[in-house]
Amino acid sequence: MTNAATRYLYLARHGEASEDETTLTEGGRRQAVLLGERLRNTPLSAIHHGPLPRARQTARLIGAQLDAVPLHQSELAGDYVPYLPTKEELPPDAAEAMLSFLAQVPDEERDRGPALAREALTAFTGPVDGDRPRHELVVTHNFLIGWLIRAALDAPEWRWMGLNHGNAALTVIRYAPGRPSSVLFHNDMRHLPTELRWTGFPPELHI
Repeated sequence: MTNAATRYLYLARHGEASEDETTLTEGGRRQAVLLGERLRNTPLSAIHHGPLPRARQTARLIGAQLDAVPLHQSELAGDYVPYLPTKEELPPDAAEAMLSFLAQVPDEERDRGPALAREALTAFTGPVDGDRPRHELVVTHNFLIGWLIRAALDAPEWRWMGLNHGNAALTVIRYAPGRPSSVLFHNDMRHLPTELRWTGFPPELHI
């Protein structure tokens, strides 16, 4: 029987992006550097990141603060809708607003997203083979982080919606053999100064 060890999955949303999303803002670059400094003593074995510039640049800036942690670009860590609910699945008082939001998503994202999301669960979650714990960072986007958190909590598939993540904030999920997955912390911004926190959120959610 193959031995299994605990996986610690670190999830970070990319740093603050420019209006056209082709690059990071100055603040977004600073956010990425500070997150890398926070992770400097974490025994990361890999950094996975999505293919879009804002995720790729964030991962590189984080990696520059670490000691030779390899970077791997992955479409699974990209920006896509992970699940498309039906009206019947959603809370009656919120269903119309949620479906209106999803209707704005391009067809390509709607068609490919759910398959990518299922593959992401296989690639990034669960215990790992061997006898040593593995620590991995995924630099990605808001939707995938919500999807992985809701899966860790065994929440309904539509519940990726409503789980928001700040730019360069950090979430950690533990997958231990023989135990339920556990969200150790979520949307942690302690490494960011006040002026760089809560970017990526509407003003009413700046707590």
